[in-house]
Amino acid sequence: MSTPTPTPRLEAVNLSLARGERTLAETLALPLYPGQCWALLGQNGAGKTTLLHALAGILAPGAGMVRLDGADIRALPARVRARRLGLLTQDASEGFEETVLEAALAGRHPHIDRFAGESDRDREIAVAALRRCGLAGFETRRVQSLSGGERRRLALATLLTQNPNVLLLDEPLNHLDLKWQGCLLHQLRARADEGGLVLLSLHDPNLALRHCTHALTLDGRGGWQAGEVDTVLSAETLSRLYGVPMRALHDGQTRWMAPDTPPAPHA
Repeated sequence: MSTPTPTPRLEAVNLSLARGERTLAETLALPLYPGQCWALLGQNGAGKTTLLHALAGILAPGAGMVRLDGADIRALPARVRARRLGLLTQDASEGFEETVLEAALAGRHPHIDRFAGESDRDREIAVAALRRCGLAGFETRRVQSLSGGERRRLALATLLTQNPNVLLLDEPLNHLDLKWQGCLLHQLRARADEGGLVLLSLHDPNLALRHCTHALTLDGRGGWQAGEVDTVLSAETLSRLYGVPMRALHDGQTRWMAPDTPPAPHA
């Protein structure tokens, strides 16, 4: 007896996206499964944010559709969708005069009945997420008193408090130092290893090679490439993607990519 084909957790079905007269993605067919951690790469303006918003169901594609657990994502009620999928946008809002804990608890709203308040369990989930993002002891701080990096970590903590099966993250490393870049990526990969699905846009292919299982590239002209990260992120592919000569370096254990800067022109 053959094993039934699993249903993708999230799927782009012949998806086409455009900005004005410019095609960003054409007939994108992409099934995404639990346990995968995807890196989304491309030049500035290639359509990464547009694609993430389409995958989250907040932007209608020019053609095709997005399915979440087999259903048309735009047909799902907003609360149902928010329980299963969360989106971290590029820049967190300035926020109202609220505390860090109040901001994180916003992630529990899809799980709370209308007109009901947060439970002790909701607060426990939010406090645990803040702790994982290095914000233990910040609960009573005002959001507007935080640094840019601290606000970014708060945005991630709010997403973790939401606890969706699918996490879409638009440049989640904005404002983060090296330590917190590594900590964030480690947590996201752990979510995938535990059965979640993660898709995040990155600018550094080396971080994708180290932390992700799969990669999707957008060339900004409608073309795309998807597959396992070690296959997709070759020096040849990245050279075409960024318009910069790239070369692969090896130290016997790790492969990473570096720009192969041409020599300076003769005077």
